Amino acid sequence: MPTMEPGAIAYFQGDYVPIEDANISIMTHGFNYGTGLFEGIRGYYSKEEDNIFVFRLHEHIDRFVRNFGILCMDIPEIHDEIVEICTEVVRRSGFKEGVYVRPICYKDECSLGPTVRNVTSSLCCYVIKLGHYVDIESGLDVAVSSWRRLSDNAIPSRAKTTGSYINSSLAATEAKQAGFHEAILLREDGTVAEGSAMNIFMVMNDKLITPPPTADILVGITRNTVMELADQHLSLDVEERPISRTELYVCDELFFCGTGAQVAPVRSVDRRVIGNGEPGPFTRQLQEMYFDVVHGKVNQYRSWCTPVY
Repeated sequence: MPTMEPGAIAYFQGDYVPIEDANISIMTHGFNYGTGLFEGIRGYYSKEEDNIFVFRLHEHIDRFVRNFGILCMDIPEIHDEIVEICTEVVRRSGFKEGVYVRPICYKDECSLGPTVRNVTSSLCCYVIKLGHYVDIESGLDVAVSSWRRLSDNAIPSRAKTTGSYINSSLAATEAKQAGFHEAILLREDGTVAEGSAMNIFMVMNDKLITPPPTADILVGITRNTVMELADQHLSLDVEERPISRTELYVCDELFFCGTGAQVAPVRSVDRRVIGNGEPGPFTRQLQEMYFDVVHGKVNQYRSWCTPVY
């Protein structure tokens, strides 16, 4: 689980400061109304190269900046400067292990009123060390949540807005209180959307199937990575289409993916065993390939790894 280091450095109000000095007022608009936008980005430590590789940093920041338009955000920092800020907070913090970097753009005014236009914005960024967020070895026991996934016409699901994560929190909490590891959220039409904070894939008849971008999902960077690896290196056709709830019960393999989850096998859904109840062969292959890629071991995808030191 994530932990904060006492010597960690944050980017705040245009400067690099000790994490304990990066504080906002309780009147801040982003705190009161959830008007913030963030990215979650992993960095992996390579012992062989004594370096941290931040995975697909440019793609994360591209998504981050594109989504500024949804919340009418305008800040002085541009794409390349945000990329440098993300690596610099890791560099200044001195980590030599797996890390999680979180840039946040938020409405920084101390003002009242639930609007996003003509409210000033600010960028901050912090880093923590992070290992495995969920069990990626044994497989997860998950449940379909009674909470529905937010519609993109209600709160934009393609943007990682801070306020929208109450949807994820309610679903994950419900699942864990019932004795499960994670939740699966359905859309209002009853088809599958994603996990509480991760995308979902199933393997059925030698096809890798996942909900399409129009299914109220976050269009994940790790999701894209998995699809690329499966298409280029495994004998799996990749298909984006709606998934029915009961398909989850009868598929050959099932797994989550995301910055936090990485590639996390699912062994049961609603107490129905998936396959033989163990991580499936395609999931294991994807998982092994993924970890080689993120640690900079695959030359073909070396450009996805931004070195910190």
